[in-house]
Amino acid sequence: MDATKPYHHGDLREQLLLAGEQALAEMPLEQVSLREIARRAGVSHAAPKHHFASMGDLLGEIAARGFQKFVSALDEAAKHTTTQSPEGRLMAMGWAYLRFSEKHRAVYSLMFGKMENMAMTPSMVQASLAAWTQLENAVAAITGRNHAPNGALHVWSSVHGLSMLKAERRLPPHLMLHAAEENTLRMMIAGLKEL
Repeated sequence: MDATKPYHHGDLREQLLLAGEQALAEMPLEQVSLREIARRAGVSHAAPKHHFASMGDLLGEIAARGFQKFVSALDEAAKHTTTQSPEGRLMAMGWAYLRFSEKHRAVYSLMFGKMENMAMTPSMVQASLAAWTQLENAVAAITGRNHAPNGALHVWSSVHGLSMLKAERRLPPHLMLHAAEENTLRMMIAGLKEL
């Protein structure tokens, strides 16, 4: 192998994950392969096997990183909102969720999409559980701990559903997007208070 190729310089694992994220953003998941990711990383087609046993393992790690970024984005939004009530923090998290799903559409689709192509790696399981725990804790501040699991499911269903409708351009054309987002988030929080 050419000594100037990235396999010999820097962090190959990181380069493969970045190449995988780029490939997912540019092509359908079904067309992404370890060979394609290796090509994008500038290494031999066998090089990814040093870090990922399969394509599913690599996808699991990309999804894990997505969840880690997702949790950080929601945390930052909650910390920096001017309204530090539980409702204000959850509203900010809802907006951050919507923005994350737009900005990182391919990784978001992997995180919450069909599981058959992806291995549930330990870091994927841990990161997705951290996202659920973050949501449950934010909801518990409004509903109390007993209602938090069902309340978290209500919030997730509302925001995820809206994210998917936006991604597929399935919102009714007469709805103003920003107003629809605002109203969905407000009704979502109002629904928590009914639990």
